[in-house]
Amino acid sequence: MFEPAYQADVVVVGAGIAGLAAAQRLTSAGVTTTVLEAAHTVGGRMATEKVDGFRLDRIGQLLSTAYPELRRTPGLDGLALLPFAPGVLLHSEGRHHRAGAPAGVRSARGARGALHAVRALASAPRSIPAPRRTVNAPGPSGGPAALRARAGAPLGTAVDQARLGAALARLAHTPAERLLARPELPAARALAARGLPARTIEGFLRPLLAALLCDPDLTTSSRCADLALRAFACGRLALPEGGAEALPEHMARSLPPGTVRTGVRVTSVATNAVTTAEHGVIRCRAVLVATDARAAAELLPGLRVPDFHPVTVVHHTTDEPPTSGASLLLDADRGGPVAHTALTSQVDPSRAPAGRTLVSSTVLGPPPPDLDTAVRIHLSRLYGTPTTRWETLAVHHTPEAVPAMRPPHDPRRPVRLLAGLYVCGDHRDTSTPQGALHSGHRASAAILSDLGAGRPMHAAEPTATAHAA
Repeated sequence: MFEPAYQADVVVVGAGIAGLAAAQRLTSAGVTTTVLEAAHTVGGRMATEKVDGFRLDRIGQLLSTAYPELRRTPGLDGLALLPFAPGVLLHSEGRHHRAGAPAGVRSARGARGALHAVRALASAPRSIPAPRRTVNAPGPSGGPAALRARAGAPLGTAVDQARLGAALARLAHTPAERLLARPELPAARALAARGLPARTIEGFLRPLLAALLCDPDLTTSSRCADLALRAFACGRLALPEGGAEALPEHMARSLPPGTVRTGVRVTSVATNAVTTAEHGVIRCRAVLVATDARAAAELLPGLRVPDFHPVTVVHHTTDEPPTSGASLLLDADRGGPVAHTALTSQVDPSRAPAGRTLVSSTVLGPPPPDLDTAVRIHLSRLYGTPTTRWETLAVHHTPEAVPAMRPPHDPRRPVRLLAGLYVCGDHRDTSTPQGALHSGHRASAAILSDLGAGRPMHAAEPTATAHAA
């Protein structure tokens, strides 16, 4: 029997959120699409491990309700984004300080994609209000001491806070394309050049951006840092209900049955076919490589592989939770390995069994030798409670967790390499879930344009080659 000329219009290699986003756009346009994934689950780095009733994210990148691609991506209508308490909680000099919460923002759960009135930051007498709760912290002798949470210390004077509020409000109302056209510097240098006090930068913006970008040294392009701050100012930091895997799983379920095939390893790609280890050659009209950067470079020799930021996530559980609530807690003093931590089950109760609290903490950069001990000591200071009886559930270290975005960084790297051969992923855009989704949508638009234009799908483009990308 003769084989069909094509077994699919497009083959997508990789079932991370970039590849799934592209597949959704293609199938919605009537293009027959097959997604091949070497692992036995979808999602790539957005993975969640199940341990004794707990749901433990491997990397735990933070989402924002202001990410536009979350609203534009089909299949995510049923995804519940559960927000943290407004702003963040800063630990500085033994006290907790609420920062970055717009005046009048209510803490209602489940709000998705809402833009908050950040203009109030600039006009309110105290632009960054303090929480009313008290936080226990160890005193000089090691016993607990009640320390009142207050605003001010990591943020400078009231005038400094008003300047910070005005800066965030301006970012919130600046179109993304204008931010991408700004002069580019490493984020740390750009912040220092903007006239904000060093205390505000070191006490608030540095720990916040470290959490958003997984870059504790702020070597990231100032343009990408501005995009991250814009999303923070416009929305709320949030977690997907059920774990990070819920995002790609929702997307995969919305595709036509049989579109995604897991456990299929692609060994080579061409403009009109992919070769797999399990099923031989699959013929198609176009191929989209949607893997991580290193796997993409193995399939596309000459593709640039960026540097990466390593991330380690340590999950603990306790039956005596601290009193920080559903807040993202940052260490403004940088007094230990933990960059940020949260009582994850206070934000998303589905992540822990009843009566237990899940504490998820993120270490950026190379982890210290005795990681668990160092993290416990640091968490004891941050939460103001003993941690010796906390149970360690898992330690997930990912050396190549997040692609670095050092300047010069092009957040719109070409997705069309040759006619019939495309690439997408967070390494082609910004190193965030928003960037991965946007890259997938750019790639699908390029494919649909080529298919609709009727141009030959297997002729090389003289101005775009894999080596140049």
